[in-house]
Amino acid sequence: QVQLVESGGGLVQAGGSLRLSCAASESVTSFKSMGWYRQAPGKQRELAALITRSTSSSYANSVKGRFTISRDNARNTVYLQMNSLKSEDTAVYYCNAQGRYYGFTFIDETFESWGQGTQVTVSS
Repeated sequence: QVQLVESGGGLVQAGGSLRLSCAASESVTSFKSMGWYRQAPGKQRELAALITRSTSSSYANSVKGRFTISRDNARNTVYLQMNSLKSEDTAVYYCNAQGRYYGFTFIDETFESWGQGTQVTVSS
């Protein structure tokens, strides 16, 4: 079973920065994509940023230009650099992995794994 462990959340003032980390129990290149989702109180979970196996990235409009997703294959870790934080970025942030490769063969479209979440609180 794949484990995803997030870290790096905390309390920060508006305009500040945080970097979240997601350490995977196996190679991050094993997955079709990895992403950071977030869920604010009373709201649905939403995708903030995504990075594919080929390292293409995409972002929600609300974070574009402020957040950067990246990957360190050697450390089996995905990062989310968050700059110019706003109060509306306050949420629990979850790491997600979808789709499974074995070598160069895509073997499982239905695979999905979630981390336990890390709280990010931005004070205004």
